[in-house]
This record gives sequence, structure tokens and C-alpha cells, in this order.
Amino acid sequence: MLTIDPKEVSIPVLHSYLLGAVAPRPIAFASTIDKNGNPNLAPFSFFNVFSANPPIAIFSPARSGRTGITKHTYNNVKEVPEVVINMVSFDMVQQMSLASTEYPEGTNEFTKAGFTQLASERIKPFRVKESPAQLECIVKQVIELGDKGGAGNLIICEVVLIHISENVLDVNKQIDPNKIDLVARMGGNWYSRTNGSALFEVAKPLLNLGIGVDQLPNFIRNSKVLTGNNLGQLGNVENIPSETDVIAYKNSGAINEAVDVYGKKLDQLEDHLHHIAKKLLDTNKVDEAWKVLLSFQH
Repeated sequence: MLTIDPKEVSIPVLHSYLLGAVAPRPIAFASTIDKNGNPNLAPFSFFNVFSANPPIAIFSPARSGRTGITKHTYNNVKEVPEVVINMVSFDMVQQMSLASTEYPEGTNEFTKAGFTQLASERIKPFRVKESPAQLECIVKQVIELGDKGGAGNLIICEVVLIHISENVLDVNKQIDPNKIDLVARMGGNWYSRTNGSALFEVAKPLLNLGIGVDQLPNFIRNSKVLTGNNLGQLGNVENIPSETDVIAYKNSGAINEAVDVYGKKLDQLEDHLHHIAKKLLDTNKVDEAWKVLLSFQH
């Protein structure tokens, strides 16, 4: 394993490793204005939400690693403590990247990148019309983490109004992850797209108390077929199927083919059943996977 001491590598090298390891990162496409009302638009991937009550988002326009100079966004929020955080969809990612160019102070990145300025309702900076979700924010605090190149500046924002495009909502007026089609930053020039096969669901253990991987039978826990993710799925159930349910499942003929093929070749039968269970787990059919695995013992 490669081990890196932050004090023993250059800032650019350290920065590269951090961005590659901590990913994907959501993008805060921040719209601000200076004291003269000049708009500025720039993306930052040191960003997330940290509270719902009050609704707080934080992003960090770090000092230039080459020059140590602060970003125009940082300078603007010190003058006018307001910002719109626009979310970035796949349809606008190339324009967003263009807006990250270090244009001279006073340049309007809305114009340079071809975005449409949309008036906000409670604050002065403009929203990006093309963004599927826009957060109007008041800057509550700025925390400066250093005065040298690469040092971050935490912009702590309270969200005062949220705008969401109707086009990205489902029938329940919730955001559909496929429709909003957001992008996120990886390391280097790489991005990720939160759409299609890149999306998957994991059942949250909020209402149930999972039995845990440590409570799985040894023949399951030590499986040569099941992955750590599979064991986590099996351990996230509150109760395993009863013996009656397992026998009923086995008698239904669900695994007859495997039994017919392997008969008394128990090692091969067990291995085959584990492969069947894995396919079921990969499609989130956890209860049936349990029954397949336990059928080997009944």
C-alpha cells in the first residue's frame, strides 16, 4: 500500500491524491457579485450540504496552488455575502468547465460560457437558468484555513430558497436521479455521471436492526463466491427465513435443477447454490437468496 505523508510531498502532488481519493464530489457552481454588481460564476468541488435545520451548505474556493491568490468568488462573498449554488447536470458540464477558466477580474462567466442569467428572488446574485436545481444562499461565515497556496476558505451558507426544475421531478414531486442527471468531479480531468447503470440502490438499515455479518453461518460467511457486499446484504436482515419457509422453498422445485445435476457431490452443489444466491443478491432479492443458501442444509 502506498503511504503518503502530506508534509513530505508538494502541494500539487498532495492535491492530486486528495482529489483522486475523495471522489466523486458534487459541484457547487457558485454565482456571486462584487460590490459594483459585476456577476461572477465559478465551479467548486470542495462542496456539500451539512445540515437541514438550518439548511447549511459549505463550499471552499481555495487559494491558487501556483500563486496563492484568492478566487474572485471568495473576494465577492467578502464584499456581498450572498451566493447562488447551482447544481450541474450532464447537459451543461462542458459549459461549466469553460466557466472555470481563470478569466480576468470583472469578466462575466455567464456570457463567456453561454449561460442565461436568471434573477434571484431573495438575494442579488443571478441564478443559472440552465441548472436543474438552484440554491439561493446567505453567507453566514467565512473560515480561512491558511494564507498559502492550496489553502481552503470555507464559505458557510444558509439556504434561503430552493428552485427545482419541474423536468427533473417524478410523479411524487421528488427529484428523480435519472432525470436530474447530475455530474460529479473525480481526479484529474475525470468526471462521473449519476445516471443509468451508474445508479444503484442500497437498503438503509434505519428501521430494522440487521443481524450483522458476524451472525451469518460459517458456510455463508466463509463463502468463496459471495463478496463483501453480498455478505452485507445478508447481514442487513432483521430475521433469516424460518426452517419451514426454507423447506417450502426447496420443495417448490426452485433448486431442483441444481440438485439433479450435482446430486451427492455436495461441494459442487454448495458452490452452485452460492452462485445462484449471488445472482439473486445482485438484483436485491435478498430473502430468496437466503432461502437458496439455507436449502443446502435442509
